Amino acid sequence: MRNRLTRIKERLIHGGLFACAFLSIATTASIIYVLLRESVSFFQNVPILEFITGTVWAPTFAAPQFGVLPLICGTFLIAAGALLVALPVGLGSAIFMSEYAPVPVRSVLKPTLEILAGVPSVVYGYFALMFVTPHVLRPLFPNTEIFNAASAAIVVGVMIIPTISSLCDDALRAVPRHLREAAYAVSATKLEVSTRIVVPAAMSGVVAAVLLGFARAVGETMAVAIAAGMTPNLTIDPLQRTQTLTGFMVSISQGDTPAGSIAYQTIFAVGAVLFGITLSINLVAHKVLKRFKESYE
Repeated sequence: MRNRLTRIKERLIHGGLFACAFLSIATTASIIYVLLRESVSFFQNVPILEFITGTVWAPTFAAPQFGVLPLICGTFLIAAGALLVALPVGLGSAIFMSEYAPVPVRSVLKPTLEILAGVPSVVYGYFALMFVTPHVLRPLFPNTEIFNAASAAIVVGVMIIPTISSLCDDALRAVPRHLREAAYAVSATKLEVSTRIVVPAAMSGVVAAVLLGFARAVGETMAVAIAAGMTPNLTIDPLQRTQTLTGFMVSISQGDTPAGSIAYQTIFAVGAVLFGITLSINLVAHKVLKRFKESYE
């Protein structure tokens, strides 16, 4: 009787865990289905070549144009700028916590650093608008527009520092201790061990952290919508206003766009592009991270 109850309990646990896994898969499949269904309707009215190669994005104008390149350009401009901010700070803090910080310092520093991830993105957006642009950028570059890509990149870079720092720290701490000891045995300094032994050995994990941080920056919404503005602009000048894929989705989803219209369907077409970009980045990061784990197992 007791064995029978144990088997029933195990089956229930197995079924519950399977249901959780199936729910995750079903949710992803449902998202893909909705995006594809509406995107197919959109591309029945807009040639896909025009959508991919067009340089003007004006879906709500009297003479609408559907070139998505300005949105893609704005997205990657801000995401790349965010990496320029987050990578040196995140990797530097990870090296400090992994190689230099005593245990009491590390136990305080790491949770404090991760608090940045808990700040709402809308707060970062207004911080960029009210402080970064007028007090940081404009004193250095007087021609900076009120809404600009640079301020958005700075605050998004701050937002992804915990992601890069935490993953890099885990990768650095996974490097076998004997590599460090061998370097110290030949009179290497702590800096040389950190930068020439530990970081190269953990490079796969560092690259995965960078890619995941980049994907996080690409998918950021409110901070870039507030700081960068709502003007699609095909430019590489970070001091000008621009609009990202997520920023457009916010601006068009205000409730005044008729459901079923071509403007409404642009939400799903742009969402499909964003989904494809972030999925590609995450797949590459997963492959790199898998390689990193296998190299130390």
